[in-house]
Amino acid sequence: MKILVCISHVPDTTSKINFTDGDTKFDTNGVQFVINPNDEFGLTRAMWFKEKQGASVTVVNVGGPETEPTLRKALAIGADEAIRINATPTDGYFVAKQLAEVAKDYNLIIAGRESIDYNGGMVPGMLATLIDANYVNNCIGLEVEGETATAVREIDGGKETLKTTFPLVIGGQKGLVEESDLKIPNMRGIMMARKKTLNITEPVSGDVATKAVFFEKPAPKGAIKLISPDNLDELIDLLHNEAKVI
Repeated sequence: MKILVCISHVPDTTSKINFTDGDTKFDTNGVQFVINPNDEFGLTRAMWFKEKQGASVTVVNVGGPETEPTLRKALAIGADEAIRINATPTDGYFVAKQLAEVAKDYNLIIAGRESIDYNGGMVPGMLATLIDANYVNNCIGLEVEGETATAVREIDGGKETLKTTFPLVIGGQKGLVEESDLKIPNMRGIMMARKKTLNITEPVSGDVATKAVFFEKPAPKGAIKLISPDNLDELIDLLHNEAKVI
């Protein structure tokens, strides 16, 4: 089984976010970048298939040279090879179009359901359409037996179990593996990653369907009022007359 894991290069959630050029561009200065968490769950599940079923695992990213440390980390975790598509990930459709050129050669494509920077949640579905593959989003469980995959996805109020065939695109999330299952690269893995193949391919032509006009930070949180647990009347009054939630 050939598995392709799509990797997004995203800011660490602890990074301080700023914008430049009149709030039209994201300022990367001082920002630590990591593997998108939803993608890391998918990569960890792919590593399980490699260890248990002998699958080969390739990671792919759309981005410039600055994303290579993120791909190298994926190689250190255990992926066999990496592909960097040398293009700026301008919007979801453009990214899906680039990934489709690579993904058509794989049985199973695992992506995160969304990236934590733009939270678009559109790339896996577009990718599945472009390569005419089956698609399961919000995936929290995946097993493979022969040419059949059994996937569990999260739905409102419960879970749904599906059986499907390859080619298959998965939009994974927490639950596909647990956080305790995530792999931290060890020194041996880091050293081996330096010898693994990182291929750089040029992008195919593709339309950019959307454009970011400007960015805006959320409004700062208001002041907090602390109410003594013995003063329930004051609490009820504030909730009713000031917060207007009751």
